[in-house]
Amino acid sequence: MTSVWSQIEPILGRVSKPARYIGCEDGAQAPVHSPAKAAWLLLYPDAYEVGLPNQGLQILYEILNERDDALAERAYAPWVDMEHEMRGRAIPLFSVDTHTPARDFDLLAFNLSAELVYTNLLNCVDLAGVPVRAADRGPEHPLVVAGGHCTFNPEPLADFVDLFVIGDGEEPVGPISEAVRAWKAGGRTPGSRQRLLRDLASQPGVYVPSMYDVAYDGQRLVSVTPKYPDVPEKVEKQTIADLGAWPYPRRQLVPMTEVVHDRLNVEIFRGCTRGCRFCQAGMITRPVRERPAEQVRQMVSDGLARTGYDEVSLTSLSSADFSGIDSVVSGIINDPTCAGQVGVSLPSLRVDAFTVGIASEIQKVRRTGLTFAPEGGTWRMRQVINKLIREEDLYGAVDSAFSQGWRRVKLYFLTGLPTETDEDTLGIAELARNCVSVGRRHNKAVSVTASVGGFVPKPQTPFQWFGQDTPAELMRKVNLLRDATRKDRGVQMRWHDPKASLAEGIASRGDRRVGAVIEEVWRRGGTFQEWSEHFDVNLWTEAMAAHGLSIDWYVHRHRTEDELLPWAHISAGLHDDFLWQEWLDALAAAGTPDCRWTPCYDCGACTGYGIEHVVASPVPPAGGSQGTGQDLGSGGVRPPALLGAVPVTLGRRNERAQ
Repeated sequence: MTSVWSQIEPILGRVSKPARYIGCEDGAQAPVHSPAKAAWLLLYPDAYEVGLPNQGLQILYEILNERDDALAERAYAPWVDMEHEMRGRAIPLFSVDTHTPARDFDLLAFNLSAELVYTNLLNCVDLAGVPVRAADRGPEHPLVVAGGHCTFNPEPLADFVDLFVIGDGEEPVGPISEAVRAWKAGGRTPGSRQRLLRDLASQPGVYVPSMYDVAYDGQRLVSVTPKYPDVPEKVEKQTIADLGAWPYPRRQLVPMTEVVHDRLNVEIFRGCTRGCRFCQAGMITRPVRERPAEQVRQMVSDGLARTGYDEVSLTSLSSADFSGIDSVVSGIINDPTCAGQVGVSLPSLRVDAFTVGIASEIQKVRRTGLTFAPEGGTWRMRQVINKLIREEDLYGAVDSAFSQGWRRVKLYFLTGLPTETDEDTLGIAELARNCVSVGRRHNKAVSVTASVGGFVPKPQTPFQWFGQDTPAELMRKVNLLRDATRKDRGVQMRWHDPKASLAEGIASRGDRRVGAVIEEVWRRGGTFQEWSEHFDVNLWTEAMAAHGLSIDWYVHRHRTEDELLPWAHISAGLHDDFLWQEWLDALAAAGTPDCRWTPCYDCGACTGYGIEHVVASPVPPAGGSQGTGQDLGSGGVRPPALLGAVPVTLGRRNERAQ
């Protein structure tokens, strides 16, 4: 392998943040390439400071480098100034670990966590010197792979990606590595690439778009069918049953420059059963699988000792729901080996699980940022979206924070939700205003930031049939809130650009025809579209028009139950009738309580995969016995008070289940 470092080093003084491209982080690896190993280049298609903390990439980085038949290095999307220098000097995309050209790897594997990075994926493939379209690649080219939440609708990128990994990636990378190593050993002869892809299409959790024929009738998609009998009609996601068996990353990367989330990150569980109907992550990652609490404590202890960080983030979709979270937080903060100098942050906080006890423990070291997400401004709206938290829950959580010395709290809301009225929208302002009043009982200088995002319906959720609001309508609602809070000194309003929500809507629910739009946006310079300074909605609207595609058809219209959705051949483990009934229940403002504490709704996530919800024992007091992962209903698990306190209108399916 030939390093391009001698070409890179002279230009680093001409670009911003040169540390993005040099590697050398604590925890970085420099694997030795070999014909006997499948060489993976793991790519995050965004700037280094956004991509480096990504846990999915770091987990696979370690797992692959532990294998005898594989190795892995990393790359990130070069910023626009670096890309200009690279293209001007014919420098290819390279790994940051050994600065090996991307085209020398066997697989270019992208993590896709947001749709607006799709153009960056194309740009990285092109910078690697690899044909952008999969049909133009030969046996000499690396395979282009993608994983992550966005792959639950892979169709917009079907013309560019050779194979998608659906679901958890820890297990599928093994069989893929074995197949690629055999391909290399066979000499990568003419025609071998297609044979390899056909073989990979039969692997669990692997979707190979070129192995399927797609048919349309006018605008409507009518079929997605396998080309061969050994190719599955539906690709089922892969699910790690025992998170405790995968205690990664063991050696978190510690950068030499500032990055987002620059702290020790420890994943405490995957999955969520809260059932928020707008939340794709909560739907596709079911069931809940908690890491054993003792393992969490050990990973935190080892990670802090190795990295030198003085803050740890306990990550999940709803961190305060972790069994025994109070004792875990207390154990970290009061650990004598840390001398009381380690702060704890809990992202994704549920207001009905945040307590004075948690607030008291967190603030012992430092008051890390607190963000609560009511999502809807009224109880009716929260029943529609199934975010079953009351105003009293929110005010109680805010009071807990302000009573322990916090002065600033951020609230996150969505607007443009199904059945939303202006009263629901203005409820956002009322909640924020009331939270300020709660805080001023403790300190007159408190402030509340209400951040509002335009709702984009996502595949594999009950809202996948909903027609998204137009940018004009979203902006009208934002202006309602601006006017309503203009005189409220303690309330600050922030909002996401509704035009960016439009572009996200095009990419999130599109079919294969949208691929031409993504390519057009990229060819016209549309990279880093998730960055406000580079986003240009005109690129998207003009590309849609150029390819004869209707924005209203793809974004703003409601779908019907009998319509074939572009992602119907990709299974997140959820029954179609479950999602449809949840959509009907949403329209009726009927909530569905958390299934960890109620009878099974038969959504499919547990029964289809033979995996029950797994919850961890809380960390025992000193001298007590150590807990291990337990099945639902085991000791130490406390259902939220919500179930006994909130009058929830149950949907029809829930009545049958009970």
